[in-house]
Amino acid sequence: MKIFEISKSFPKEEKYSLTDQIRRASRSVCSNISESLRKRKYELVFKNKLTDVQQEASETQSWLDFSLACKYIDQKTFDELDKEYEEIIAMLNSMEMNSSKFCF
Repeated sequence: MKIFEISKSFPKEEKYSLTDQIRRASRSVCSNISESLRKRKYELVFKNKLTDVQQEASETQSWLDFSLACKYIDQKTFDELDKEYEEIIAMLNSMEMNSSKFCF
């Protein structure tokens, strides 16, 4: 939701490019986590879905890089969001490495 709120201030000409991309990637993190939890019956599928989530989180970080470079966000905002995404990726990696604890 932070990214959604921040992206409201992006220039109108970014509506169908950067704004749309960063919103879709960040939302995809949440939705793919939900999907992965429904796939816990099959450990390999669960792990694969977690990999998808990590990719979406990394994509979001890339869009944050562009947002900073274009000066749509300041360094402080970038640092906060980038740190949060690094923590999310670390948790997802841990879940993947310990997938047997999550699967049944």
